[in-house]
Amino acid sequence: MKTREELIRAFLDEAGWGDARRAPLAGDASTRRYERIAGPKGKAVLMDAPPGPDGPPLVNTPDGVRRAYSAIAHLAEDCRPFVAVGAALKEAGLSAPDLIAHDVPTGLLLLEDLGDALYGDAIDAGEGPGGVPLDDMYRAGVDALIVWHATWAKLGAPSSLPLPNGGSYTLPHYDDAALAIETELLTDWYLPAKRGRETDEAMRSDYRALWSELLPVVAKDTRVLAMRDFHSPNMLWLGDREGPARVGLLDFQDALIGARAYDLVSFLQDARRDVPPAREEAMLAYYCAEAAKALPDFDESVFRAAYAILGAQRNSKIIGIFVRLHRRDLKPQYLAHIPRVARYLERDLAHPALADLRTWLDALAAPADRLVAPGA
Repeated sequence: MKTREELIRAFLDEAGWGDARRAPLAGDASTRRYERIAGPKGKAVLMDAPPGPDGPPLVNTPDGVRRAYSAIAHLAEDCRPFVAVGAALKEAGLSAPDLIAHDVPTGLLLLEDLGDALYGDAIDAGEGPGGVPLDDMYRAGVDALIVWHATWAKLGAPSSLPLPNGGSYTLPHYDDAALAIETELLTDWYLPAKRGRETDEAMRSDYRALWSELLPVVAKDTRVLAMRDFHSPNMLWLGDREGPARVGLLDFQDALIGARAYDLVSFLQDARRDVPPAREEAMLAYYCAEAAKALPDFDESVFRAAYAILGAQRNSKIIGIFVRLHRRDLKPQYLAHIPRVARYLERDLAHPALADLRTWLDALAAPADRLVAPGA
């Protein structure tokens, strides 16, 4: 059996990039690995994503069935979603990377290199490349979502997307099981670390009951294909392009059919960079104003309720993931982001729909204490 390196070399040789130079690129919290490739044909990015589930079967699933977390949460277990969703985004006029070569069964893709101008670096600098104001970059991100949501409606909300060599990829849904298992990362990982003891079944039951009341509210928001990780580490500023195409998109392999509000809350409650409350509200209002013009069925009150609930859902998940990355995967650097995500969660809990969840959390830890990472 060939080693992973031998498979990569054979893939690059077949694609005509065998003599290119290779250098590692910063990865993410997943098992994927990236390299920048440079040679006679120019530059490209190698995505090395071996197929397979993320983690062993779980015990404490809401339905009592032992399955891997990735299966319940509908996380990508091969390259097909990235290829199919990327093609759909490009058809909509958005800037997903071109697919140069692919070996989906092996989990190897050669992609267009969109550069290094990450949104996160611009946020750190206080402005984008060439002095582009941050608000312009945020508005471009919102515009990209408006274009995508309008395009999805025009496509008739398909249940599958075509693959380049024939066949299709059936799109998963952000169903209640997926949403719920993500919220339970808070009770599985964060609360035990914070309180020094495991979460008992009575507490789990109460927590699940609260979310069972909230998720039907989210279901009222119109369904789209949510990219799921639409935030600064996965977005590039492409200043030589026009309109929403100025936003380079890097991470959408976990996309699924979900609420319109999901990607916007991912963007405006960025787990890796601070988004001040005033900017969040201004961009949320901007989305609502543009959506009212572009999306005939847009209902702002329904959208804002879904935004707050999905913000709480996503931030509960992220806080749990960051503790898991520390304790299980020995990546303590993610703990530094917990106070920021906890502040976003407090914003979400201010919505009237989340009053009961706020009361439940207040009984476990005061709001000020929730802003401190476990062990800090």
